[in-house]
Amino acid sequence: MELTVRQIDTEEFQRQRQEVLGQWETGKDVNFEEAVAYHKALPKSKIFAEKLAEGKAKGITFAQPRAGVALLAEHIELLRFLQDEGGADFLPSTIDSYTRQNRYTEAQAGIEESRAIGRSMLNGFPAVNHGVAGCRRVVESVQVPIQVRHGTPDARLLAEITIAGGFTDYEGGGISYNIPYSKDVSIESTIKYWQYVDRLVGLYEEQGVKINREPFGPLTGTLVPPAISHAVAVIEGILAVAQGVRSLTLGYGQCGNLIQDVAALHTLPVLAEEYLAKLGLPKVMITTVFHQWMGGFPQDEAKAYGVISWGAVTAALGKATKVIVKTPHEALGIPTKEANAAGIHTTKQILNMLKDQSMPMTPDLALEEEMILAETRTILDRVLELGEGDAAVGAVRAFQAGVIDVPFAPSRYNSGKILPARDTTGAVRLLDFGNIPFDETIKEFHRERIAKRGRDEGRDPSFQMVIDDIYAIGKGMLVGRPRS
Repeated sequence: MELTVRQIDTEEFQRQRQEVLGQWETGKDVNFEEAVAYHKALPKSKIFAEKLAEGKAKGITFAQPRAGVALLAEHIELLRFLQDEGGADFLPSTIDSYTRQNRYTEAQAGIEESRAIGRSMLNGFPAVNHGVAGCRRVVESVQVPIQVRHGTPDARLLAEITIAGGFTDYEGGGISYNIPYSKDVSIESTIKYWQYVDRLVGLYEEQGVKINREPFGPLTGTLVPPAISHAVAVIEGILAVAQGVRSLTLGYGQCGNLIQDVAALHTLPVLAEEYLAKLGLPKVMITTVFHQWMGGFPQDEAKAYGVISWGAVTAALGKATKVIVKTPHEALGIPTKEANAAGIHTTKQILNMLKDQSMPMTPDLALEEEMILAETRTILDRVLELGEGDAAVGAVRAFQAGVIDVPFAPSRYNSGKILPARDTTGAVRLLDFGNIPFDETIKEFHRERIAKRGRDEGRDPSFQMVIDDIYAIGKGMLVGRPRS
């Protein structure tokens, strides 16, 4: 199949579908027409896109945790706890690592081992192994919408089973679930895999079933400049809408400087709408999701609550439609359900207190928005130029050329030449631009901001700043200042 942004034709989709559903025995239980009827019978309260639309209209920021365990009854118990005790507005089913790598035999062994010893031996919910019927038991056991969260380069079978199982939101994308997660998987192959997922969602949409799609915004979650994550989010949005997706939630991961993060949340939907229109694609519902800090957390629980609260403040003032919540056990491993619920409580307290407040448009905020728009447009315009108007082809060529470059990504298809560091206020800037096609005005803005930090700290900007910044929040700061 040739790589193109154009919609997959029916014959090609059905050929792939036979192959995909044959990957594991539970694939035989997927019946598209019956699944459409199942979705149409769901109450509106369980449909992700409906609740997101309501939140967008009313200016509400919803809270959603991450969570998933190996066994069906225990997974249901966990989600019910997060709903009833945590007050989660949306629920996740975070998928285990074996399933993410399409290793369903090992996932099955993990299920059996978990049954034998009475606790989860997988770091998530193996939805493919539990099949359509198992997924429906999860959907029917709670009152709020559920999203599939994972990290899977080839997520086609997982999408078939979970969507047929009644899940109404599917996370990920061909770039965002490849570059930060895989070393040797080509972008061309994952874009094709995810075009299948998006076409599947499009087929449901054409039957009157609403399925929300959410590309993964934070990427590596470590000092990712907004222009980089925005460019990827907009490209994945274009690819999704071209295949028939009509409800899109674009994400952004917290960097830590309030003004930069609010500016990023303001500009993300503006850019998405602009480029969808530019390419003649349909107008769709666009919402935003803000991810609380994805980097290292303090081990001290009280300090961890501070980091969570700062993320909640930013989500509220940035008017994100949804915030993905962290837990006070973030530095310690997989959290207890009680710790997970506590993270939601903390977040919702802040959201409720700030729901009627907004950030005033100051000169600093206006400048930050202007820079993010200019930087992202520079990247996206070059992507479309490289692809001769085709965003799929352009994305592959842009990574080859280093026009898009994700910091600290493991993928060998990523240049890895850019070097981000914080300025003196904690905003993420670029110390080394790699091959990002910024003009001299943009480059000078970054250089000037980082040079000021160097003067403030009495040192020359260098790689040491980057290292200091990576560990700073875990040590109780935002900017990695040298020890005095």
